[in-house]
Amino acid sequence: MKLYTYGGETAAQALKTAQSKHGEDALVVKTKEIRKKTMTQPGLYEIVVAVETDELEGNTFELQPEEEIKPKNSVQKRLDDILAKNMEKKKKDSKNPYEDVTIQLSDAVREISKIAGMERPKSPPKKESVIIPETPKTLDLRLENKIFQKQEDRALSQQNDTKELKHIKTELDKINDKIKLIQNMFWDEKGPKNEGLQIPQEFAEIYRIAKNSGMNRAHLDEIMKLSLELMPLKMRENSLTIKRYFREVLRKMIYCRSEHLDMGNKKIIMLVGPTGVGKTTTLAKLAARYSKMLDKKYKVGIITLDTYRIGALEQLTWYARKMKISIETVIEPEDFLKEIDTLRYCDYILVDTAGHSQHDKQKINMLKKFIHNDYKIDITLVLSATTKYEDLKDIYQSFGELDIDTLIFSKLDESRGLGNLFSLVYESKKPVSYLSVGQEVPMDLVVATNDYLVDCMLDGFSNSNRASK
Repeated sequence: MKLYTYGGETAAQALKTAQSKHGEDALVVKTKEIRKKTMTQPGLYEIVVAVETDELEGNTFELQPEEEIKPKNSVQKRLDDILAKNMEKKKKDSKNPYEDVTIQLSDAVREISKIAGMERPKSPPKKESVIIPETPKTLDLRLENKIFQKQEDRALSQQNDTKELKHIKTELDKINDKIKLIQNMFWDEKGPKNEGLQIPQEFAEIYRIAKNSGMNRAHLDEIMKLSLELMPLKMRENSLTIKRYFREVLRKMIYCRSEHLDMGNKKIIMLVGPTGVGKTTTLAKLAARYSKMLDKKYKVGIITLDTYRIGALEQLTWYARKMKISIETVIEPEDFLKEIDTLRYCDYILVDTAGHSQHDKQKINMLKKFIHNDYKIDITLVLSATTKYEDLKDIYQSFGELDIDTLIFSKLDESRGLGNLFSLVYESKKPVSYLSVGQEVPMDLVVATNDYLVDCMLDGFSNSNRASK
């Protein structure tokens, strides 16, 4: 009988391996758990099986006589017998001459021991040697070494892959910069030359983006001049660093007002602006935001002064009924204070006005009569982002007589560039409070931030509300 040792991740797997080698008659002698299964290493079990070998060997010897072919020729048999006798004689001649003497001495010693009563103990029978392919410790060490080797190879391979990816990215950035330089190789002929301002080739891309966005030329040249004076030379080697620096300059160029809502103080917000900029829709978005969408639900009331435009009152009334908030209509300035007193329970009162041309001085003076009273009214000028800078500036100067507090820009989704917006905010030094980025009420209204406006200008418009869904 021989013993064999096999290993596996489970005892069943080790037994299956043993049975595949020796058959199902293999006798299981011992099962041992070498290592428990963990998150990083599989389990290791050892099984020892015993296999009967005597019967197999006996069967082999029994088959041999049947397979022997008896010689049919008697002469051949006699020759074989003569050869066998000669071989036996040679063996006796080559035998050690001292062997007979040794045997005789051994018999004499055995006889003397019997007479003396000291019989020599019999030596224990020799056990049949058992061949164990591998000990558990050796198998365990070999498996662990293989695992460690694979982990080291994997880590080394990942490091090499990371280095290769970084190298490829660096090469791609260099190729991208070279392509841009080739595109701008004739920039010296096309670049601005007024007032001695020379725009280097590496600034050509960012200059073209800002110019095509509708930014005022004087503001753009001023930004470029400051960038050329303050930007370190090392940053000019890469177009990405130039764009990052220019992005930071634009962030500091505009002003945005964060949304600070106070539950204790009543606030009146009046939306003014030219015709068709979306004042009524923006007011509905603000009403829904304050009353429904924020963590704190504020009480909101609406007052409309727009009795000129057909359907304006019906539109606001429909929104107010959906949101279950109060709405009042005012025609004369004398009635305005009465309606404010009627809505005194509200935290926010939103006032919608009729849109009119910035050149209609009579209607602007009429709005002044509604504003000049004992209440502090926050005047918000609503402008369209699709309007060019010169017209935006003209509208702001006309409505500026109302002491504008903040700006709201609508129709950002319809504008190709926001340079006009940047120039107006930079020129007027008025903060932007909200941005209307679509037609859906109330979702398409976001609080204005410097980062969002700069991203829209340099990378193109994106609706942050829909992108986050």
